[in-house]
Amino acid sequence: MIKVALLHFGFEDYTIELANSLVKYVDLTLIHPEKISDVCSKVLDSNIRVVSFKKPRIRDPRNLLSMGTMMHIIKNIQPDVLHVQETNDPWYDWTLLLNKMPPLVTTIHDIFRHPGDNSTAFGSEYTRRIGFYRSQQLIVHTNQLKKILIEQFRISQERVNVLPHGELGSLYQRRSSQNIQAREPCTLLFFGRILPYKGLKYLLEAMPLIAECIPEVKLIIAGKGENIRQYFPNGYDEKRYKIINDFIPLEEVGNLFKRSTATVLPYIEASQSGVAALSYGMGTLVVASEVGGLSEIVQHKKDGLLVPPRDVSALANAIICLLKDRNLQQGMQTAALARSQQDLNWSNIAGQTVEVYQKTIKMRH
Repeated sequence: MIKVALLHFGFEDYTIELANSLVKYVDLTLIHPEKISDVCSKVLDSNIRVVSFKKPRIRDPRNLLSMGTMMHIIKNIQPDVLHVQETNDPWYDWTLLLNKMPPLVTTIHDIFRHPGDNSTAFGSEYTRRIGFYRSQQLIVHTNQLKKILIEQFRISQERVNVLPHGELGSLYQRRSSQNIQAREPCTLLFFGRILPYKGLKYLLEAMPLIAECIPEVKLIIAGKGENIRQYFPNGYDEKRYKIINDFIPLEEVGNLFKRSTATVLPYIEASQSGVAALSYGMGTLVVASEVGGLSEIVQHKKDGLLVPPRDVSALANAIICLLKDRNLQQGMQTAALARSQQDLNWSNIAGQTVEVYQKTIKMRH
């Protein structure tokens, strides 16, 4: 059985569900900073060994000690493969450059920083490339990202594997507080960090057009980020909009998706989308911009609707069409839930990941 160390500093939902399925195939140890232990603790398979270490904030020089501890943990495990979820952490990147590492697989969720996203560490845009070049194999979620790695970073295509981002609905159903709400027929959801590239302004411009045809339409905006007030300089109608401009507790996220008919992703840029992955597993329909990786994730008119980015009237028309047509909703919901059992199913993704591990081990021998 292959011995695998799975290291992550973030992307917790993805890592939890991957680990829960991987443990059926490999001898697995999960390594992460102490501060994310709570998020993972109640939803991880009990067969997974978990090792955590203290990790200070990025600007703290004690990260040198922290990285020493991390390397000590990896050396003790002596894994056949070290699988790292992209870190955005320069300390890790320099550690990778200066140490002999086990055969290395890195999953890259985003190659470039999203426009307007200032949360990544200073310098990480450059140092994270070390991870691209030091890894024997890379995993991305869309063909678009594979193309960028091959063309812009000169990485050979044999080293880049496209594996889908699995559904996250079942994880949030396990976390959910008990009182699951009924689906509301005209409620839309905009969920996640509120940043310019998410295109919220286009959805808000579309809302009056939607309301003309569907007066009872309602929009929930849930997530942290920019000051939401800038979108509503004259205040807003509380019957039409519910705004939760805050961190949403994990056990309440599922309810937001369960009560909404559709999640709207009016993004102007996208590499992949955990929000779409969560929607599919919840049976919540998706209306998204045909941009970046979203155009590969959402299958137009099968399990979601795609519209041109920044096109307010096309967005409004797609949402009106969806909310008015119950048969279309049911057909798309059935297709989305079916995909959650097929290409977005974690057991299938874990099997494909093990094949990447086998390839990695062969490359090193």
